Amino acid sequence: MVSKIDGKLFAEMIIQGAQNLSNHADLVDSLNVYPVPDGDTGTNMNLTMTSGREAVENNLSQHIGELGKTYSKGLLMGARGNSGVILSQLFRGFCKNLEEYDVIDAKQFAESFKAGVDTAYKAIMKPVEGTILTVARDAADAAMRKAEETDDCITLMADILEAAEISLENTPNLLPVLKEVGVVDSGGKGLAIVYEGFLKALKGETVSDKAPKLNKDSLVNEEHDFHGVINTEDIVYGYCTEMMVRFGKNKKSFDEHNFREDMSAFGDSLLVINDDEIVKVHVHTEKPGDVFNYGQQYGELIKLKVENMREQHREVVKKASDSHSAKQAEEPTTVETAVIAISMGGGITDLFKSMGATHMISGGQTMNPSTEDIVKVIDQSQCKRAIILPNNKNILMASEQAADIVEAETVVIPTKSIPQGIAALFNYDESDSLDANKSRMVESLQAVRSGSVTYAVRDTKIDGVEIKKDAFMGLVEDKIVTSNADQFETTKGLLAEMIHEDSEIITMIVGEDADDAVTSNIEAWLEETYPEVELDQHDGQQPVYQYLFSVE
Repeated sequence: MVSKIDGKLFAEMIIQGAQNLSNHADLVDSLNVYPVPDGDTGTNMNLTMTSGREAVENNLSQHIGELGKTYSKGLLMGARGNSGVILSQLFRGFCKNLEEYDVIDAKQFAESFKAGVDTAYKAIMKPVEGTILTVARDAADAAMRKAEETDDCITLMADILEAAEISLENTPNLLPVLKEVGVVDSGGKGLAIVYEGFLKALKGETVSDKAPKLNKDSLVNEEHDFHGVINTEDIVYGYCTEMMVRFGKNKKSFDEHNFREDMSAFGDSLLVINDDEIVKVHVHTEKPGDVFNYGQQYGELIKLKVENMREQHREVVKKASDSHSAKQAEEPTTVETAVIAISMGGGITDLFKSMGATHMISGGQTMNPSTEDIVKVIDQSQCKRAIILPNNKNILMASEQAADIVEAETVVIPTKSIPQGIAALFNYDESDSLDANKSRMVESLQAVRSGSVTYAVRDTKIDGVEIKKDAFMGLVEDKIVTSNADQFETTKGLLAEMIHEDSEIITMIVGEDADDAVTSNIEAWLEETYPEVELDQHDGQQPVYQYLFSVE
C-alpha cells in the first residue's frame, strides 16, 4: 500500500511513464488515422514526455509541489505537435494542483488528475470527443469516484489505468473516422501507456529499457545551409523584386492572365495577387527596372523593394569562411519584427525568405518543432513583435503556446499548409501594425485551397476511398479524395477535385522525390485541360510530399 506520494516517488513515476512511452512510441505512431508517412503522435508525445523527464532528473526535489513545477515547465518547453501540447496541458493542471503540498494523499492525487483535465479542456478551442481528452476525462472521473473508497494510491492508479483503457476502446464509437479505419485514438493510447508506467512505479517495478532511445537532436532539423549549395555566379536571377501598383484611370486595362504571362518573362519565383484597386508582385529577375516600368503601365507604383540576392549570398559565404564551423557561421538575426515561418524543404525556405520571412525553423510533417524551438528563435531575435506561420495544423498549438510564453508581442497566423503560409506572407507589410498585418494575413487564407500528393504506408479504407500500401494518395486539406498506384493518375484526380470554374491560379510546389517525367505530364495535362488557369511552379525540395498544390 502507498498512502502518500512525495517528490521522490513522483519523479520515479514520471521516469517510468516516460520510459514506457518511449518503448511504445512506434506503436502509437502506427495508430495514425491517415496512412500517410507522417504518423508522429507517438514521436511527439515521447519527445514531450522525455523533455519533462530530463527536467525532473536535473532538478530532483522531495517537495512534490516544487518537483511538479519543474516537470510542468519541462513538458511545456518540449511540447511538440498537438498531442504533445495537450499532454503538457494535462500535466500543467495536474501539477498546478500540487504546488502547495510537500506530499499528497490519494484524494489529492485524484483531484490533480481532475485539475489536469479541466486545464486541458480550457486550452483547446474546440475539444473533440473520442480523443486523448476523452480518455483523460474518463480516467479522472474514475479517480474521483475511487478516492471516496480507498486511501491507497496504487489501487487508485490501477483504477485510473483501467478506466483509461476502457475509454480508449470506446473512442471509435465517439469518432467515426476511427471506426472506419479500425484503430483507437493514438493520443489516448499514448496517455494510457504513460499511466501504465505510473502504476509500475507506484508498485516499485521498473519499466525495461527495451527500446533504443530516440536521438532528439536528429529529429530537430537545423536551418537549411544555403552557402554550400550553389556558387554566387550560378544565381540566374539576382534581384528579389517586389512592387505594388494602384490601378489608375486612363491607364492600361488590367487583365490578370496577360499580366501574369508578361511578368513571367522577367524571371522566376513569380507571385501575383490583385483586387479591384491594386496588384502586388514578387519576382526574381535580372532587370528590376523593366519590372517597374511594365507595372507603371497599369497605374501608380506605391511600394517598391529590390534586394541583391548575389550580394546576400556573398555575405553568407563570407560569414561562413570567417567561421570555423558552418553551423556557427551566422549570428541570430535581430529585428524589430520577427516573421517566423516553419518550412519543410530548401526551396520552400528560399521562397519564404525572399518574401520577407526573417527567421526559419525547419519542420513540418514527421518533424514538428517544439514550443522551446520557437521560443528560442523569438528570444534570440530580440524582437519587440513577432509573427509565427506554423504552416502545419500539428504545429499550430505549439506556436500558440510559444506566443503565450515570450515577452515580445506575438501573433500566430493559423496557416495549416505551406500554400497558406505563402499566401499569408504575400500579404505581410513590414510598415504596418501587428494587428493590421494579422487581420490581412488571416483573411488571405480564405482564398486558398491546399492539396498534396504522397504515398500510403498501409492498406486501409477511409472516407470511402480504398487505399493500398505504397499507392499514391491525393489529399485536399487533410481529406483523402483519391488514391491510385499511378502517381500521375492520382495527381489528375486530386486537381480535378480542387479546380473549379472560378479557379484562376494553380501553384505547384515540387518535392525532392518527385519524378521529372510526372511533373512534365502534369504541366502538359493542366495546359490542355484547364487552359484558362495559370500554373505557378516552384522547386520546394520538401520531403514526404511529392507535390503540394494550392488553387485560388
